[in-house]
Amino acid sequence: MTRIPCFDVLTPEQVERIDKETMRILTEVGCDFEYEPALEVFRKAGVRVEGSRVFLTEDFIRARIEEAPSEFTLKARNEAKSTPCHDGSFILTPSYGPPFVYTIDGECLTTTSEDYNNVIKLTHMSENINHTGHNVVEMQDYPDEIRHLKMIESHIKYSDLPFMGATHGELCAQDTVDMCKIIFGLDDDGIKKTPILNSLINSITPLKYDERMLGSMMVYAEYGQSNMISSLVMSGSTGPISMVETLALQMAEVIAGLCLTQIINPGSPVILGSTSGPADMATMALSIGNAEEALYAGATAQMGRFYGVPTRGGGGLNDSIAPDAQAGWESMLTLLNPAVTGTAFVLHAAGIMHYYNAFSYEKFIIDDEIAGLCNKYIAGYNFDEDRFLFDDVEEVGPGGHFLYQDSTLDFGMDHRRPLISNRGTIEAWVDAGKRTAAQVAKERWEKQLAEYERPEMDSAVEKELNDFITKRCNDLIGECPALYE
Repeated sequence: MTRIPCFDVLTPEQVERIDKETMRILTEVGCDFEYEPALEVFRKAGVRVEGSRVFLTEDFIRARIEEAPSEFTLKARNEAKSTPCHDGSFILTPSYGPPFVYTIDGECLTTTSEDYNNVIKLTHMSENINHTGHNVVEMQDYPDEIRHLKMIESHIKYSDLPFMGATHGELCAQDTVDMCKIIFGLDDDGIKKTPILNSLINSITPLKYDERMLGSMMVYAEYGQSNMISSLVMSGSTGPISMVETLALQMAEVIAGLCLTQIINPGSPVILGSTSGPADMATMALSIGNAEEALYAGATAQMGRFYGVPTRGGGGLNDSIAPDAQAGWESMLTLLNPAVTGTAFVLHAAGIMHYYNAFSYEKFIIDDEIAGLCNKYIAGYNFDEDRFLFDDVEEVGPGGHFLYQDSTLDFGMDHRRPLISNRGTIEAWVDAGKRTAAQVAKERWEKQLAEYERPEMDSAVEKELNDFITKRCNDLIGECPALYE
């Protein structure tokens, strides 16, 4: 079974025009890198640096883009769950960074380590979400100094899917690399040849990177780990109102970051990311559940094909406060879009609410259903010869039915069964209590968490990991709190 062809939102001429504008921004305006070690890397590479402003030449940019790989594989603790990353791979992760949980009853709760671990567990049990991401919600019950350690510990212990690295600065990135060396049994040379982490590096629009992001980026590049370099331009606020200039500005920011990674370690993996969307002119808030966001993400995927670099975009994005019809239609658009435009990696595929502000357990299950629909859609038709059932058609003939054909039972896998979508009668729905999709989703996530089983881990490896975390916590705050169970 082969994937459906990718849909382009730009013409070839429009791609070249965006590329031209991107190069002009980088060569004439430049980009600020507010981290002296990064500036020194650029200087040693012969790049013009004025203060914190870096000016790149077009020839230099294109040479660095050429060095970035077009595909790589993110290794999982369970080898069978490793994920190839390339144009159209459609790797799905849950929410990223929300500080609140919105309940089905309309409460707004502060996120905790219990919520964090729950999201990892639900992701581990999903048949559609195949990567646990990072910072799925904020662990606000742990001190900032050690939060990254407890986050990575949760990913390692509660799932054997691939995960992302911490990007809170050089120290946090190094801790993440060291933890990966323990659980994968690698030394420095080994990990440099083994992409495990794909870590989110955000620019500050317009045209700036700070010390925290750059410190993380440089560590991951040095160790051959993937940097997912993303830009969030709010067109009309932090970026120009014009969509084409917003797209060019976004591409300039992420390509500037790519250039730094390739100077440090040519061939280190990179993903170019779009999270851009319009500022709502009535409220000046970011809006992400709209066609503009989908167009930015789709165009980014196409620009990635032009440059030969994988891309990130989309998710179950929405501006809704409840897991309602608005959340559904906006999320369907913003998740189906990266599926059909060839996006490699998707953050926020499940559970995100209210323009990145909150997580919803019910929304996670609803998005899991949407992800299943998207996965089925992009898988397309199965054209194996045994799917052509002429003999059945000939046997049944005009006016018959196929319910009793052997093939109807044998080929049930051609049709996806829904997780929570209702296909029953109205009488059955009434008898079951007239439950909404959100209520059905609530029952499902509660049942899944009750049935969760932690994946196995070698006891010696777990002890070494625990000892490392304890030591680092003691170094940073003088104690090591337990992970919530």
